[in-house]
Amino acid sequence: MRIEKGNTKNTNMPKRLALYFLGLFIMTSGIAFSVLSDLGVSPLSTLPYAVELWTGFDMGLGTMVMHAFFVLAQLILLRKKFHPIILLQIPAGIVFGWFTTLCNGLVLMIPRTDFIPLQILLQLISILLVAIGIYIYLPANIIPLAGEGIVRAISDTFKWQFAKVKIFFDASIVVISGVLCFLTVGRLGSVGIGTVMSALLTGTFIAWIERFMKKRKEKKQQKQAAENEMNT
Repeated sequence: MRIEKGNTKNTNMPKRLALYFLGLFIMTSGIAFSVLSDLGVSPLSTLPYAVELWTGFDMGLGTMVMHAFFVLAQLILLRKKFHPIILLQIPAGIVFGWFTTLCNGLVLMIPRTDFIPLQILLQLISILLVAIGIYIYLPANIIPLAGEGIVRAISDTFKWQFAKVKIFFDASIVVISGVLCFLTVGRLGSVGIGTVMSALLTGTFIAWIERFMKKRKEKKQQKQAAENEMNT
């Protein structure tokens, strides 16, 4: 799964910023639905949610702290190669964390359920929203979230393939979160079948969205070409 980032030249910055923040908001809406499903959240969200289940510390605030820690880790790894623009991942993480708190509050209006089919439906809605959010946020090409930044830093420092580092990094976060939940609350908590579904299906959903939007664009171009031909 690879989404092309937008060209920063000759592009309207306010529009790019609007798409960037819209994408982040939709992503956090998806995370909130995964919390509501109670089947487990997406890999990187398992750690702040595990801490919330253990201590009551707000998941959104935990997300902000985690992103700041990831930026610090990049500073340690990259050293002289650390570019000051990476520091913008901290305010991006603050916005992402605030959106997480907001969306978690909004979904409280939806009753929780123990009915497995409905829980699975909520999880699928979650994955779809996260996929849509990623599809909108990445091409804006503003600043990557720290979760992507730390993986890139590890990959560049040790000359390891980015995709493999991403898989190992996400898996490590999930294992740490699962162990933390098991030791503190007596269950896996933030980790579950929904975590596995998210890891396996998010890329597939993004690919479906890309194909849908490509076909829509092609139909629009064909229609425009036909109209132009009729007018000539």
